[in-house]
Amino acid sequence: MLPGNCMKLLMMVMAAIAAIAIVAAEEDGRIGASFPAGVLRLERVFPVNHSVELEELIARDRARHARILQNFASGFVDFPVIGSSDPFLVGFYYTKVKLGSPPREYNVQIDTGSDILWVTCGSCNNCPQTSGLGVELNFYDTASSSTASLISCSDRRCASDECSSETNQCAYTFHYGDNSGTTGYYVSDLIYFDTVLGTSLTANSSSPIVFGCSTSQSGGLTKMDRAIDGIFGLGQQGLSVISQLSSHGISPKVFSHCLKGDGNGGGILVLGEILNPSIVYSPLVPSKVHYTLYLQSIAVNGKILPVDPGVFVSSNNRGTIVDSGTTLVYLASEAYEPFISAITAIVSPSARPIISGKRPCYLVSSSIEDIFPPVCLNFAGDASMDLRPADYLAHMGFLEGAAMWCVIFEENDLGLTILGDLVLKDKIIIYDLARQRIGWAEYDCSSPVNVSITSGKDEFMNAGQYVSSSSSSVPFNLPLARTNVLLLLFWELMIGSYLCSLTSMLLVVFLDI
Repeated sequence: MLPGNCMKLLMMVMAAIAAIAIVAAEEDGRIGASFPAGVLRLERVFPVNHSVELEELIARDRARHARILQNFASGFVDFPVIGSSDPFLVGFYYTKVKLGSPPREYNVQIDTGSDILWVTCGSCNNCPQTSGLGVELNFYDTASSSTASLISCSDRRCASDECSSETNQCAYTFHYGDNSGTTGYYVSDLIYFDTVLGTSLTANSSSPIVFGCSTSQSGGLTKMDRAIDGIFGLGQQGLSVISQLSSHGISPKVFSHCLKGDGNGGGILVLGEILNPSIVYSPLVPSKVHYTLYLQSIAVNGKILPVDPGVFVSSNNRGTIVDSGTTLVYLASEAYEPFISAITAIVSPSARPIISGKRPCYLVSSSIEDIFPPVCLNFAGDASMDLRPADYLAHMGFLEGAAMWCVIFEENDLGLTILGDLVLKDKIIIYDLARQRIGWAEYDCSSPVNVSITSGKDEFMNAGQYVSSSSSSVPFNLPLARTNVLLLLFWELMIGSYLCSLTSMLLVVFLDI
């Protein structure tokens, strides 16, 4: 027996279906002197004598809800952003993901420099149990999720060379640039996410995804002061989050972030292309594991540094990488020294250069914006990234009554140039895997953004509200969408009262009631 509210909703659904059918028929010229009668034969999905667990019903419905979102509700997947680029506070940005059934929430670092989403397993060795960031650490357990399954060595998704013959588990080992590392095995489970449908309206959906379960950690990952649950790999290889979700039809093969630099940080992370007229694009170097750009030169105060262009040429041990998992900026040694020399020559009349802990610093008695020069990174495709003094300097306290500002670009004697959060913050950054390019533009990351919801640019969401910028563009067949969704909702109501809240929400979306 359904509750009274569900019965009311059921009656509304039936009435709406009838009304829509009549309107559709009238529009097609099928109603005239007579209305053809017909019989619709219904079959049970589950036989009468078949025992059905509630979890089975919910899992089946979640899969259908995901299809509703893909077929009828134009929107984009949105993830929250926490953290900041300040190396003296958090020093990185992270988001929250929900995994498993029932879903549990995990805090994972946003990392465009790696490919795999992994979280800490309950059986992990040398793993922090508490975090100095004030977040609760959660540990993934395959036995606690009804939708979890292990990835075997013979699974086509297993590209690892570390399969265990004893357990037949697809294993992995990752090493990161800061000498930290993790070892574990791959699992498949559901990931849950929010899809923005309209103004202040989101819908929940899920999709199966392969990710790592970390059983051992080393280096900086073992430290408690900045410990979180794992890493959200957003690289361009096949097992990255963006590659998997785009292959499932959940998102386009492009994602964007806007990392807020001041205050408490935060920002925006969406699976889609943020649109802005100021965005410039530069092509990616093909066949590279990381997001690698063609850096051509560096200018300080409008003057190109005297650096051999070969320093920036992409090769096995050289190139310029865009990596949100790195906090600072690392310049190849051949570019670092000319960079520091150019800045020092310009500011010496107004600031006293000193060395503090092997780091070039300056004693300043006025605003750094008035003294220090702008810096410009010039890339292929006529794309330039402008840097303010606050993008390459950090306030390190006071000395002799003056403020001490230090350059926080690091020298990399390995030949790589790595662009970390210090220069990615306060900008829209677009990773367009489909077109093999990266775009950026200066932006206030606390402001709303327009997000593309198709491969073109005719349709976009503005702060969660659907907008079409072309009157000739038809984003989707709304009457057909309403009809199909209402037919689905009819059977949702027949299952039981636990779906009443979902039904109410979808009625608001598609019937505006």
